[in-house]
Amino acid sequence: MSQDAAAPQEWFGHPRGLFTLFMTEMWERFSYYGMRALLILFLTASVMDGGFGMDAPTAGAIYGLFTGGVYLFTLAGGWVADRLIGQQNAVLYGGILIAAGNFLLAIPMEMAFYLGLVVIILGTGLLKPNVSTIVGEIYGGGQQARRDAGFSIFYMGINLGAFIAPLVTGTIGENVGFRLGFLAAGVAMSLGLIQYQMTRSHLMGAGALPAPSSDAEKARGWKMLWAGLAVTLAIVAAALFGFLPVEVQWMAGAAGTFIVGLALAFFAYVLLFGGLTTHEKKRTLVIFVFFLAAAVFWSGFEQAATTFNLFARDYTDRSLMGGMFESGMHPASWYQSINPLFIIVLSPVFAWIWVSLGKRNMDPSSPLKFALGLFQLGLGFIVLMFAAKLAVDQPVAPTWLLITYLLHTTAELCLSPIGLSNVTSLAPRRYVGQMMGTWFMGAALGNLFAGIIGGHVGGADIEHMPGQLLDMAWIGIGGGTLLLIFAGVLKGWIGTNEDLAPQKLKEQPVEP
Repeated sequence: MSQDAAAPQEWFGHPRGLFTLFMTEMWERFSYYGMRALLILFLTASVMDGGFGMDAPTAGAIYGLFTGGVYLFTLAGGWVADRLIGQQNAVLYGGILIAAGNFLLAIPMEMAFYLGLVVIILGTGLLKPNVSTIVGEIYGGGQQARRDAGFSIFYMGINLGAFIAPLVTGTIGENVGFRLGFLAAGVAMSLGLIQYQMTRSHLMGAGALPAPSSDAEKARGWKMLWAGLAVTLAIVAAALFGFLPVEVQWMAGAAGTFIVGLALAFFAYVLLFGGLTTHEKKRTLVIFVFFLAAAVFWSGFEQAATTFNLFARDYTDRSLMGGMFESGMHPASWYQSINPLFIIVLSPVFAWIWVSLGKRNMDPSSPLKFALGLFQLGLGFIVLMFAAKLAVDQPVAPTWLLITYLLHTTAELCLSPIGLSNVTSLAPRRYVGQMMGTWFMGAALGNLFAGIIGGHVGGADIEHMPGQLLDMAWIGIGGGTLLLIFAGVLKGWIGTNEDLAPQKLKEQPVEP
């Protein structure tokens, strides 16, 4: 009888709450990647074409500040959920802010646009870390394999939303109007919120309440939250109304310096004053190396929405299916769907490869996988370098971008899930959450640099672009070479612990 009663709560052998979270994250990623696919195209488009008419370096700096802020504020979003409102409410309020932010982008006012970017940053910071946390909580104890499978399904929702979004918002934004493209992203998030509220009961209380704390601690937490919001809003208002001079490229550089300084200070504190054993210190140093490698990787990989997006618009032959559109070319933003499509197709292949190599005791060490990821990142830029040389004379075939995206996707599958898995397993137990924060800081730093670098590379004259792309290739290959040289040392610092063995089950493709 109890089994029959429990049966309706299952969805493909998983808690029905997984469907709620799958759809919520799919629509949220649709909203994010749909808006992101248009952002630099909108900023650099002429005023006559409905854009802001910015130069590429300025647009890239704005893009970097936005995407870097999105990942950096996940740290605050996790804290708010844990201490004050619980994960479920964080997802709800975050989704409301994301939808509102996209609707602000659709208003034809410059002030509304920049306010919309800030609101989306705050909303994504609330939603993104907490929806993943709830996925883990809907499974009871002793269900590790089932939980791992659930995360695999959940991450499929991420990539499904990321795949569909540019095809929809890009088509609308580039052929009807950028503002309507942003509006479509807001509608998508609204659909996600509706289904979340309608099916929220399936979560069965997972993440409904914050961690237990005293009234005094909660009061102190709320004061900190309101103070932080007041300061943030005051700075934003001062900038929007012209009381605070804003030079976005300087701000982007300052933000990068702040993130690097914060990471260095945190690792120094933990190593010097964290009360760690020698073995824990070595593992913490490995996490620091992975943080640096991840920042380098994302600074190249995330140029998909800057350098590659501009290259697709300006130097790629987009006549295939161009007859469907007045311009005679298909939207440049469509290429933003290539990476998530490759992820969906190749994730099972890589999972099989790692498991098969592991059975033969041939599974590469984590530092070696990181090195492979950076090598492939560099190779992707070499491919695009040759494309840029050919583009001096005429637009090049889309094949060049497709090959670049393929190499960067296989690089991502070598680095991203392995890094996330290792941070959770290598971090000292009392610092796991904070060490996970450093992974998001690495992603924030990489996204910020991707905007800064991408604005200069993607906006360069085509004659100078091959040299700049080659520089990026050398950064990736150089970083991979350094990791390859020290892979043996790092592997020794990691050691061989029983608690590392289960991580092989968790190497699922995830976002940073």
